[in-house]
Parts: sequence; structure tokens; C-alpha cells
Amino acid sequence: MDRLAIPRGPRRIVCLTEEATEWLYLLGEEARIVGISGYTVRPRRAREEKPKVSAFLSAKIDRILDLRPDCVFGFSDLQADIAAELVRRGVQVTIFNQRSVEEVFAMLYQVAAMVGRADDGLRLLEGMRGRLLAIEAAGRALPRRPRVYFEEWDEPHISAIRWVSELVGIAGGDDVFPELAVQPLGKDRIIADSLEVVRRAPDIVVGSWCGKNFRPAKVAARAGWQDVPAVRDAQLFEIKSADILQPGPAALTDGVEQLHRIVMAWSARHG
Repeated sequence: MDRLAIPRGPRRIVCLTEEATEWLYLLGEEARIVGISGYTVRPRRAREEKPKVSAFLSAKIDRILDLRPDCVFGFSDLQADIAAELVRRGVQVTIFNQRSVEEVFAMLYQVAAMVGRADDGLRLLEGMRGRLLAIEAAGRALPRRPRVYFEEWDEPHISAIRWVSELVGIAGGDDVFPELAVQPLGKDRIIADSLEVVRRAPDIVVGSWCGKNFRPAKVAARAGWQDVPAVRDAQLFEIKSADILQPGPAALTDGVEQLHRIVMAWSARHG
């Protein structure tokens, strides 16, 4: 062999979650993607262009193997069983476990570096960071910060995961359950007593119920919630889960922008 080729990153990637898919499209590296999660909605054209080979907790292992991936990207311990099976079948798997805004940035940079686009990735990330800093500065200037209850799920009530809680803070609000935000698993962020939300008196309620539409009227009708400031003042809003509950580009852009608009509108009325 006269020459030994040095591969410039994986060429056939399966993305088990949406954030890696969206990021590779933003980098212009979508040609590397050979399979995606069935829950992918960002970017919309990915659903039309790429085979869907997984849900979140399950995957079509044989279908993935048929695609001959040289790398599979996944997220968190919740996909550990999928990852273990693929590793046993000889597939390289990279599982990220980003839970904070800083960790989201780190994960995105690592993916960019893995596909040989570190400089371009850094440029895009610096743009996102600059916008977050501007939003944060506007939030700090508010005369009063609203108290925000972010609900990931309704029955049982589950409060915001860490990166969402941090984005609420960047957007100019204060998460009313900051002690739960540090818990990585949804089961550990369950609010057993619905009246605890009432006691914490949020000025704003944001719902992001994965897989179904947020229903403000249903929330307002909860027993004992009639005196919650957010209910009394009709400050009940939805942010689609795809825009904020995937720890990737969407949350750092569209998700936080929506939070910021909600907070600024509230401040204009109550500041």
C-alpha cells in the first residue's frame, strides 16, 4: 500500500436523537447522516430525506446494521441499552449526556470536530453564545424578574430539566423549582403535591408536554390554582418540546428566544 488514507471523521452516521441531526444539517454535513430518530422534526426536511430507525427508548437494531454506520450518536443513560447492543454488534457508538447549557455547547463542538468542521462549528456556536449573552443582559435590566414554572409533563407534574431552567434564567425569569432542575431524570423532578406549585406562586407557566399539546384551560382548572398569579393573569404559554426539550441547537436559539419574548411581554405589563 503506497498510501494510508486518514479518514476525516465518520462518513455514515446514525443519529438516535434530534439534536445531532439538526446540528449536522446546520454544519452542512447532512450527507453523512444515514439514519435518524422517528421523533425528529428539526429540520423538517430530514424526515423526508433520511430513514427513521429509532424511537427514543428503542431502535431497529437490524435496520441500523443494514445502513452500515461507522458511528452512532445517542443521548443519555436512557439509550444505554441500545448503545450496548450496537457495541456488541461491532458498531462505534458515542453517547453524549449533556444536561446544562455549557454541556450542550461542549457536545455540539465535539460533534463538529468529529466531522472535521471544528472551525465552522465554533463560529456558529459563538454566534449562539453572543445572542444568549445579549438576551441575558436584557433580562438583568428588567425591574422585576418573573417567577416561572416550566412544566415538562402534566400527569404527574414534572418541572424543568437543568438546561431549560438555565435558559429560563438567561431569558430573564427565575425557575420556581431550581432544586429539582439539577436532577437528570424526569422521575426525580416529579412534583408530588400540585399545591406546591401554588405555594411558589409563579407569575408565568410554560408548558412543553412532549408528544401532546399544552392545554392552558386544563392547567387553569387544576384544584387550588385559581389564585396562582400566572392563572389569574392568563400567563400560560406553550413552547413545543422540539424547540426546547432537545439539548441542542433548537434550545439555544428558538427555545430561549420564545422564553425571552414571554418574559419581556410579562415585564411590559407588570414591570
